[in-house]
Amino acid sequence: MDPVLRTLELLGVFFSLAACLCSLVTLMMPQWLTLSTELLPTESFQLGLWETCVVQDLGMIECLPYNTLLGLPSDIRLARILMCTTVATGLIGGLFSIPGIDLVNGCRRTESFKAKRTLKMLGGIFSVVAGVLGFVPVSYVAHLTVLRFFDESVPSVVPRWEFGDALFLGWTAGFLHLVAGFLLVTSCLFMQDETCPLHRSIALYRAQMTRPERSPHGRTEYV
Repeated sequence: MDPVLRTLELLGVFFSLAACLCSLVTLMMPQWLTLSTELLPTESFQLGLWETCVVQDLGMIECLPYNTLLGLPSDIRLARILMCTTVATGLIGGLFSIPGIDLVNGCRRTESFKAKRTLKMLGGIFSVVAGVLGFVPVSYVAHLTVLRFFDESVPSVVPRWEFGDALFLGWTAGFLHLVAGFLLVTSCLFMQDETCPLHRSIALYRAQMTRPERSPHGRTEYV
């Protein structure tokens, strides 16, 4: 296999696993939105998909998980559902792409690389879908936050939510998903049909094992 294509597929798998990890961390982080007020300078508030937290200057954090899903705001509920779907889709893409890379040798005799190409192509497609799904909730929550921050109908003395670290990590995860999908699909498009050379070595090894060895004691010496 071409070393360039092998490098592309390895980078694709690496970015896919990194994107899944970033998406999972984004899903679990409570820092989707942050809020701090001048009335309570020693405390700040954090809003996540699963809980809200109060952070004090002394380092103490107190979190309160949500009791119900239906009682949540529509943006938080939608973001939770889409982020769970993103993590699941990214994991499925990784499960498809790992067996399809060249280093994972699953060849049997005259098997070609069509099955590997199919697995890798599916992994790339799922990675692209995971990237799009990951961008939607993060960008939607960010869009609503910007609208509420610059809402002129709300008095200026009322504190407003701002971007948290989870939003930036979610954008990073979506970008990594798209890059991983692009690399995997590209390696499939330029991949040529080849026959796995492993069956030759296996057949040669079996032939050597089954070939009867001539014993030196079997020779007859004449005097």
